[in-house]
Formats: sequence, structure tokens, C-alpha cells
Amino acid sequence: WREVLAVSNKLGIPVPAFSASLDYFDSYRRDRLPQNLTQAQRDYFGAHTYERLDKPRGEFFHTDWMGLSS
Repeated sequence: WREVLAVSNKLGIPVPAFSASLDYFDSYRRDRLPQNLTQAQRDYFGAHTYERLDKPRGEFFHTDWMGLSS
């Protein structure tokens, strides 16, 4: 997978199915996924809250994203 993607990228050949399948495989075998951006977007657009890894499980947070920009 990785070698096919490396060669195809170097040659400028699009292989979206290979790339997507490798991404799926990599995400499936990880204990934790890097979903920080997704969680932040969900919280910003719909106040969905999020959990933090440095806090006890079940403790939820919401950030006033508009207040951060000023």
C-alpha cells in the first residue's frame, strides 16, 4: 500500500481508492484517532461539547469560540 502510494504520488498518478483504503486501515488499527479538528468544528457550529484526554472520562467541555477571536 504505502509503496504503491509513494510511487504513484511521485509520478503524479491519482490513486484515491488506494489512499482511502490505507487511511481506513491506519485509522482502524489505532487506539486513539486524531479527531481534534472534527470535535472543535462540531462544538463551534453546534455546541456539541467535547471530552479532553487530560480530564476524567465523562467530563465534557464547551468553548466560546467567538470569544477567543477578540
